[in-house]
Amino acid sequence: MPLITVSMYPGRTQEQKEEYAKAITKSAVEILKTKESHVIVVFEDNPKENWFLAGSQL
Repeated sequence: MPLITVSMYPGRTQEQKEEYAKAITKSAVEILKTKESHVIVVFEDNPKENWFLAGSQL
């Protein structure tokens, strides 16, 4: 059962998240040869101040 976690800045609408979750699920089914009902997508909205790249804040 794939559990896919997506971290991103806050601000996306529920509609955008639903559309993205459907796209991710479709890809997981095709690539991982799993059932749609087995794919879990979790969104984590993390404020921009919590993001760092190579030790520097984004």
